[in-house]
Amino acid sequence: MGGTMVGLVKEQRGPGAVLKEVPIPICGEDEVLVKIKATSICGTDVHIYKWDAWADQTVLTPNVFGHEFAGIVVETGARATGVKIGDHVSAEGHIVCGICKACRTGNAHVCPNTKSFGITAPGCFAEYAVVKASNIIHNDVNLPFEIACLQDPLGNAVQTVLSGDIVGKSVAIIGVGPIGLLAIKVARACGAGTIYAVDINAKRLQMAMDMGADHGIHALETRTSEALLALTDGEGVEVVLEMSGSPQAIAEGFQAAAKAGRVSLLGIPTREVSLDVTNHIIFKGLRVEGITGRKMYDSWYQMKGLLNQKRIDLASVITHRFTLDHYEEAFRLMAEGQCGKIVFIH
Repeated sequence: MGGTMVGLVKEQRGPGAVLKEVPIPICGEDEVLVKIKATSICGTDVHIYKWDAWADQTVLTPNVFGHEFAGIVVETGARATGVKIGDHVSAEGHIVCGICKACRTGNAHVCPNTKSFGITAPGCFAEYAVVKASNIIHNDVNLPFEIACLQDPLGNAVQTVLSGDIVGKSVAIIGVGPIGLLAIKVARACGAGTIYAVDINAKRLQMAMDMGADHGIHALETRTSEALLALTDGEGVEVVLEMSGSPQAIAEGFQAAAKAGRVSLLGIPTREVSLDVTNHIIFKGLRVEGITGRKMYDSWYQMKGLLNQKRIDLASVITHRFTLDHYEEAFRLMAEGQCGKIVFIH
């Protein structure tokens, strides 16, 4: 296509970002060029914007960042199959090798050769983005772009919630940021029993209750494990979904877990976590799951089933809409935790 576009660029290896003109990316033979219609901010994008230790070790610069999007295909490469101009699409953000042992055994989501869209490869906070045709996810033309762009984080929630049995079980969701809120929606839709929401943010706890949680626990006002044990008559919670990444919250989650229960870990700690492995994991007979991204492509088909059959409604998760030039305000709200999902309308 050629020419230039406006993109949000992580230019310097430090806090902030720059909105500037950059070249429209060139569509390779096995790629497609997408006209971006809507994007949303991920917690990972906040790490990149604020520039913490993880970002410094992981992110390539300069680079257009952002990885949650929906748009329309405007160009296809000569070897791009299964997708055509005019298709409404999103994409899986893990660009994997396809030939390693993980990829060839159904575990491509942990491919050691992964490049990450918007992190170690150019992303979507721009007018256009290039995506591998094999990573394209087709969207129903009736699915609003601002909902379609939420599928990447929804997939994180889906994999976390459904990494084990959920039907009728008590569930604690620790950390009800945007993905935690989505997890409440998924858990409720998939038949969970009592859902407990845990956070240190009163606004997000109220959002969690509005979205279907049965109990809210403010972790600064009461000890999480004590509250959960009291609410479950001392038995503990059968499923603990840890979304916060707080070392203290993780430890509390293991203490609150019921015997023979499940703990699924999605939140990323920024330092080592101290656990009583003997009493809180081994003697309890816990099943512990590490969760990263989405199962490729199991999680996508599961979430499509939930969305297409209207089992979940994501509209209430969106609290703010901005154009890209208001990125500073958007990232401030995200950093302060005063929002659900924030969507950029392109």
